[in-house]
Amino acid sequence: WTYHYSNQGDYTWEQARNYCQTFFTDLVAIQNKQEIKYLNESLPFHGRYYWIGIRKLGGTWTWVGTRKALTKEAENWAAGEPNNRRSNQDCVEIYIKRQQESGKWNDEPCNRRKKALCYQAIHPHPSLPAGGPEPPWQSRQVRYAPNGLASLPVVQCAKLEPKGARMNCSHPFGDFSYNSTCTFECQKGFERRGAGTLRCLPSQQWSADTPSCTAIACPVLSAPDRGQLNCSHLHGNFAFGSTCAFSCQTGFVLMGTETRECTAMGTWSGDTPLCKAVACPELSAPDRGELNCSHLHGDFTFGSTCAFSCQTGFALMGPERRECTVTGTWTGDTPQCKALACPVLSAPDPGELNCSHLHGDFTFGSTCAFSCQTGFALTGTESGPESRECTATGTWTGDTPRCEAIKCSALVTPKMGLADCSHLHGDFAFGSTCAFSCQTGFVLMGPESRECTAMGTWTGDTPRCKAISCPVLDPPSRGQLSCSHVHGNFTYNSTCTFSCKEGFVRMGAEVLRCAATGNWTRHPPVC
Repeated sequence: WTYHYSNQGDYTWEQARNYCQTFFTDLVAIQNKQEIKYLNESLPFHGRYYWIGIRKLGGTWTWVGTRKALTKEAENWAAGEPNNRRSNQDCVEIYIKRQQESGKWNDEPCNRRKKALCYQAIHPHPSLPAGGPEPPWQSRQVRYAPNGLASLPVVQCAKLEPKGARMNCSHPFGDFSYNSTCTFECQKGFERRGAGTLRCLPSQQWSADTPSCTAIACPVLSAPDRGQLNCSHLHGNFAFGSTCAFSCQTGFVLMGTETRECTAMGTWSGDTPLCKAVACPELSAPDRGELNCSHLHGDFTFGSTCAFSCQTGFALMGPERRECTVTGTWTGDTPQCKALACPVLSAPDPGELNCSHLHGDFTFGSTCAFSCQTGFALTGTESGPESRECTATGTWTGDTPRCEAIKCSALVTPKMGLADCSHLHGDFAFGSTCAFSCQTGFVLMGPESRECTAMGTWTGDTPRCKAISCPVLDPPSRGQLSCSHVHGNFTYNSTCTFSCKEGFVRMGAEVLRCAATGNWTRHPPVC
C-alpha cells in the first residue's frame, strides 16, 4: 500500500475521512511500531499534526476502517493521554516529528483542523471506477515496503570509507541502503570524533557525518619553574606516544620523574616534577609583631623575602626586611618590637589617679583612671573622661581631665525679697549657701537658707515672700466701703475709703491703709 497526505489545506476529522475515502481507501490504520517509525521519518512536520483512523464510538476507541475496538496491546498514547479535556476529545491525532513523544497519539476535539493522513490499498478502491478521477494535485505520496518486499525500490546511501577507524555494518535491505547501520571503533590510544553509529535514512543521507580517529590528547605540559622541558611527539603535540624530559637550572634540584609519557588513557606517566630551591631556616614573628613572607620557590627557600612589622603600639627595632640568599642564610639580624611610651600623667586637683601598665610604666596599653572627691565631677572633654589610654601614636586618649565642683541650678531671689549667697567653688556650685529675707510688709514662707549639695540639688524648698495681712473690714452701718488691694485682699498697702448714705455724717477717718505691722492706720469710722 501507499500513504498519502493533504499537502494544502487542513480538515476536521470528518472532512479528513471523507477526503481519504473519496480519493484513496481510508484514514490510515496503524499496523505496527515499524510503520509508526517509517511515517515519523518520512512525513514532513506540521504544527497541527495529522488525523488517523481512530475515533471514540459508544465510549470505546475504535478503528473506523474495520469497526474493531482498539486493544490495550495496540495502544500508542502519549504520556497522560487520552485525557478527554473538556469532555469533547473523541478523535485521534499522531505527533509527527514532535520534539517530545514523536510518533505518539493524542485525543483531540473532532472539529479541530489538521492534515489528513490516508492509505491506498493495493486493490482499487471500490468507490472509484476504473478511469475515475485522479487524486487531487495537493496530495503527496509516500511509499512503504511492508515486510521488506523487494518489488519496491530501496533507498541507497553513499558507501562509507572511514579513515583510521574500524567499521562494522549490518545491511537489512542491501549494502549501504535504507536502515543499514554501521558502527565505528578506534585503536588503543585513539578516540573517535563523531557519531559511533550511522544509519541510512529515507532521505538517502546518513544520520551523521563519517567519524574519524585521532590520537588521545594529554594535558599540555610546561617546564617547571626554574627548569626546562624537551618533548618528542609521534602523533601530534602532547598526544598518545609523546615523551617529555625535564631538567633544572643551576642551584635547583629536580624533585620527581625525569621523563613522562602520554598514555592511552590521556594521562601522563609519573608525577609532575618540580625544581626545588635551596632552603633557609624557618623564621618566626617577633614578640608583639607580625611576619609577612613571599615565597617564589617554596616556603623559606632561595628568593623568599620576609617583611617584619609590629603590632599597634610597638616600634620595630632592627631590619624591616630579610631575604633568603643562595647560601641558605638570611640577610640582616633578628628584629624586635618595643612598646611606645606616652608622657607621665598626674592626678587632677582635688582628685586621684589609678593606673595599670601592660608593657611598662606609661607605655602603649597603659590605662589610667581618674576620680574626684565628693562634690566634684570630672571634666575636660565633652563627656568628661573617666580613664585615658596610651595609644599607638605615643599619645593619651582624650584631654587632661580636671575636677570641678558639681553645679546646682541658679537660684532666683523671691519676689519682694532678698537673697545673699556665698560661693566656695564657683557660682551656685557644691558648697554654695544662700540666705533669704523679705522687704518691709512681707513675711518669709519657707527656709531662711539653702545649700548646694554633692548631688547638684539644693536643700529645702523654694522660699517666697507673702504680704502681711490686716483684719478684714466691713462697711459701716448705713455706709459704704471701697478698697484697692496691691498685694492681695486686705494685705500690706491695701487702702479702703468709707462714705455714708444721705442724711448721715461720717465720724472718723475717711481712708484707712494696712500697715507693715498688720494693723490699719486708724480705727474704722461710723455713720
